[in-house]
Amino acid sequence: MKIFVIANQKGGVGKTTTVMNLGAALAHKGKKTLAIDLDPQSNLSSGLGFTQQFDKQSWKSTDEAPYKNIYDVLVEGIPISSVFVTTDTKNLFLLPSHLSLAGAEIEMVNMISRETLLKKALENMTEKFDYILIDCPPSLGLLTLNALSAAQKLIIPIQCEYFALEGLGQLIETTKLIRGINPSLTIGGVILTMYDSRTKLSENVVKDVKDFFGDIAFNTIVPRNVRLSEAPSYGKTIFQYDKNSTGAFAYRRLASEFIDRFEK
Repeated sequence: MKIFVIANQKGGVGKTTTVMNLGAALAHKGKKTLAIDLDPQSNLSSGLGFTQQFDKQSWKSTDEAPYKNIYDVLVEGIPISSVFVTTDTKNLFLLPSHLSLAGAEIEMVNMISRETLLKKALENMTEKFDYILIDCPPSLGLLTLNALSAAQKLIIPIQCEYFALEGLGQLIETTKLIRGINPSLTIGGVILTMYDSRTKLSENVVKDVKDFFGDIAFNTIVPRNVRLSEAPSYGKTIFQYDKNSTGAFAYRRLASEFIDRFEK
């Protein structure tokens, strides 16, 4: 079971889009994949159709979720095996989030080994997956620390924009500190996202990232694609929404590269 955390404290870089569509692409290749939504905004959950199908009012402020979710796993200690749900994509499963997760960091502060709650939950999981992908909030708070403590590899999406490398030093430093709790954590890859071939800026960012990270950067570059942006609003992956789009092609290629890199 390979556990990956997809993290970058900078928002809007494609973390959730990557978890959704890389997870779906891996599932299409026969890999049993669990996507964990660790963000209180629950965009991964709604993007995979969970909100529309199971909780049509979940965007409204509510103190108690009408379904079990990652909050119950971290705070209440409910087993993951009784919380995750199926999605419309065969082999792709979801551990959903909810707005109630926003208060979890406060509740977790006084809990014993609060940085490793997710790690322990995953260790106790009876269901077996080939891949687990964890979607994090855009911060280096306690939720992201839990993800870093539980994962074997850190995957960093980087948007092909001016401030692409801003804050990465802090994320990498945090990764080094986390190794005291999780010695196996390493940077598994960097994914360049929202690439616009029409701009010189995108080309420069690609060069800077590849110069900085070398072979850690994936060869696949995810383009800026309207269909990728539209798909989550319909609760669909890019393969359900437009399987022939450039975004779908990119994530298929990335999944192949992912398997080649991590299943050697």
